[in-house]
Amino acid sequence: MRIRRPRLPRTRTGRRRLVQALLAGCVLALLPSTWTHLSTDGRLRTTADAPRTDVAVVFGAGLWNGEPSPYLAHRLDAAAALYRAGRVQVVLVTGDNSRADYDEPDAMRAYLTRHGVPDARIVGDYAGFDTWDSCVRARKIFGVEEAVLISQGFHIRRAVALCEAAGVTSYGVGVDERHDATWYFGGVREILAAGKAALDAVRRPDPRFLGPQEPGVRRALAADRAGDGTG
Repeated sequence: MRIRRPRLPRTRTGRRRLVQALLAGCVLALLPSTWTHLSTDGRLRTTADAPRTDVAVVFGAGLWNGEPSPYLAHRLDAAAALYRAGRVQVVLVTGDNSRADYDEPDAMRAYLTRHGVPDARIVGDYAGFDTWDSCVRARKIFGVEEAVLISQGFHIRRAVALCEAAGVTSYGVGVDERHDATWYFGGVREILAAGKAALDAVRRPDPRFLGPQEPGVRRALAADRAGDGTG
């Protein structure tokens, strides 16, 4: 069977219109990424200059044999550093626990406790299936109004933009990584993910699972202010 190749326009006008259409498509494809950059201008920090807030939010990034992946471990290291420096009081770990044999939040909790964050200061969100869900649940379920968000540099702007859209005043700490294949894949993926993020920010859909309000963050902050000796 002969496969017909698409024919390019033969006339100069046709070729010009094709180029214009391709350029317009590229501009439209990049508009969501432009939005995430413009909307988060001035919102990015480091662990050294992150503002003092009650809550840090760490987004899940996969498990390897039940343990945090290297990228996730680096996010958790940043959260532990913020806690030890007294810049945050509670760490909200949000990730996927959609099946019994895969539990990101509890693996994140165990890692943080091994690195000096008291268990009483860690709250788990077991239905953070994507960034938008995590942001909405942080606000509606856990009552977080302001937070430092922690993720890799290629993802942090989208996280801040979405949490701001969900009603959480957000500052982002982007964790540095070696520019390996995973890093480049993440960067390319963000261009595509920015389109969904823009739609989520406009449509504001409910998360895949919303559920009842949970008092974990409020209780952890109350215990911290009562000085229960775990800090």
